[in-house]
Amino acid sequence: MKEYKMRRGEHLEDRMPDLKAEIEERFGPVSGTEEFDGHELYVVENPDNPVFERIVAGAADYSGKKDKLAVHFEERPAEDVIAEGNADAAADAVDAKNQFLLDATGRDAKSRRDSLKRQVEDEAPDY
Repeated sequence: MKEYKMRRGEHLEDRMPDLKAEIEERFGPVSGTEEFDGHELYVVENPDNPVFERIVAGAADYSGKKDKLAVHFEERPAEDVIAEGNADAAADAVDAKNQFLLDATGRDAKSRRDSLKRQVEDEAPDY
């Protein structure tokens, strides 16, 4: 599960007031919820794109901190997707993930990667 920060001064609720509807529109019907670290997240068991096997996404609220977007994209093996003749769906899946994360967080792929790198560097032990 990855958690993504919002752009400075922005909140997930402002960017996506109805997160469940956004998830359903982009990935398929929400089949239920699942708890992760005390957060109730939406689950899409049968995503529209054949590359995805399962998607878990939702708001991760922390008291005293800004909320984050918690997401886990479970993908099928590339060999299986290609064997079924769905190679084009792979590009669509990448675009769908990146566009959803951009719309939700206001941050493009490069700034999300940079942020994750900084987070890992901050957590590294000092020797």
